[in-house]
Amino acid sequence: MIFFRKKLPDPLVWTDFHSHLIPGIDDGAKDMAHSLKLIKELSDLGYRKLITTPHIKSGQFDNTIESITGGMNMLRDELSRNNIDIQIAASAEYYYDKTFLQAIKDDNLLHIGRHVLFEFSYMTPPIDLEETIYELKARDYIPVLAHPERYLYYHSKLDRYEYLKTLGIHFQINLNSLVGYYSKPVEHVAKYLSQKGFVDFVGSDTHHAKHTETLKKAFNNSAYKNLFDNNKILNDMLVSDV
Repeated sequence: MIFFRKKLPDPLVWTDFHSHLIPGIDDGAKDMAHSLKLIKELSDLGYRKLITTPHIKSGQFDNTIESITGGMNMLRDELSRNNIDIQIAASAEYYYDKTFLQAIKDDNLLHIGRHVLFEFSYMTPPIDLEETIYELKARDYIPVLAHPERYLYYHSKLDRYEYLKTLGIHFQINLNSLVGYYSKPVEHVAKYLSQKGFVDFVGSDTHHAKHTETLKKAFNNSAYKNLFDNNKILNDMLVSDV
């Protein structure tokens, strides 16, 4: 008897930008076995390249360029030993705090093709944002805001998203937001950003198996195709630095 593998949906993009796959370095993959399992699941979903982005956050995830690149090299070695054929590169997800601001001043940022991924507090809006974006762009970096749909303080002020775009900020939304994984309000804003054509990058934000499982639902959702119809998604144009 011949068993046919169920055909998975086309991911429409071959590069995932935003995940937490380096083992034991943040709140993502717990160990190497967990990393390999998640990466295999992403590969089975159709991804050919992963740009993983460990957190850098003062006092919680005190990662450095050196710790991230060291973990990345070990992960690549394990992927090779386990015959998992997928490209993987590392950037970072910077929390908007003093460490991030100092790294900008020092021109010492882990980036991917000059793109710098950063996130805000979920509780309070950022301060001095205009000055920070100016400093990034003055150093020829491209600011990319992680999951803008998840900042609830913007949900009642949708015009703030247009303002952030006028500053030159690129948006990376989480694909699972499109199917209500985080909440209905987050789903609503993710679809709003998609309809406005504000989305530049998409990411799985994979931390654990529930994220990869939900991605399958996202790929089959009409909002996913609409996202690519309404926006120019730049994931596959990213060039690895690490």
